Amino acid sequence: QQISWTPLLVLGYLFYLLLGAMVFQLLEKQAETHFRDQFQLEKLKFLQNYTCLDRQALEQFVQVLMEAWEKGVNPEGNSTNPSNWDFSNSFFFAGTVVTTIGYGNLSPSTVAGQIFCVFYALFGVPLNLAFLNQLGKGLNAHLVTLERWVQKPGRAQVVQTLAVAIFLTAGTLLFLVFPPLVFSYVEGWSYGEGFYFTFITLSTIGFGDYVVGTNPNKHYIPVYRSLTAIWIVFGLAWLALVFNVGADLMEKFLQLKWHKPDLSLAEGATTKLEDEPEQPRIHIPS
Repeated sequence: QQISWTPLLVLGYLFYLLLGAMVFQLLEKQAETHFRDQFQLEKLKFLQNYTCLDRQALEQFVQVLMEAWEKGVNPEGNSTNPSNWDFSNSFFFAGTVVTTIGYGNLSPSTVAGQIFCVFYALFGVPLNLAFLNQLGKGLNAHLVTLERWVQKPGRAQVVQTLAVAIFLTAGTLLFLVFPPLVFSYVEGWSYGEGFYFTFITLSTIGFGDYVVGTNPNKHYIPVYRSLTAIWIVFGLAWLALVFNVGADLMEKFLQLKWHKPDLSLAEGATTKLEDEPEQPRIHIPS
């Protein structure tokens, strides 16, 4: 008798969201209050030092700064800073559109640019998914080829496990461990900040609080953001495979946990779980 685990999964999903909300509120709300009070104090000090300004004028200037930031203009910069829409930055932005990362620090401000962005994403997102799917199938094909080299079933299981371990280890080093070292050196971040940016980017969460190549006080090589965009694409393919494997394992665990033997069979009959067909260790849905 197969017991449905869907209600359990729904309850677990909602509980996970509620747990995350409570933890984030506990960790961040007090810090937000402190920063808000500190900001108000700094505004009062500014008005005391510059008596020619009144509160309304200062609020208007702050609003201008916020609008500039929303348009992708760093308030710390000046007119001599490189454009946010040179080819390298535009290439990086195009990558964030089709990969659905959407940092939010830069967006088209013209009507023509916004309309083009809609249609560009409309065709680009499916194209990106097809590309990542094909890349994942290529990685999966290498594992299947490796299995065919092994004749004995016992050895095949060992090689499969070893191949998955190598895949996870190499990908972790290449996409999660080494890149934060580069970002820490180039951007001046701590390793923890670089690692945070790396995972938030490759998981397509993309908060936009950390974005490479946006510091106006630093000089970046022209291809820096373009190379970062290429790294993001291959990192997305790897992390998507990892997430897919994790989701498959979780589903199989729930199905196995809630699978009960049928006790209504005739006396003397034995029951056993049917063996499921062997699935590849890394699966990309078509």
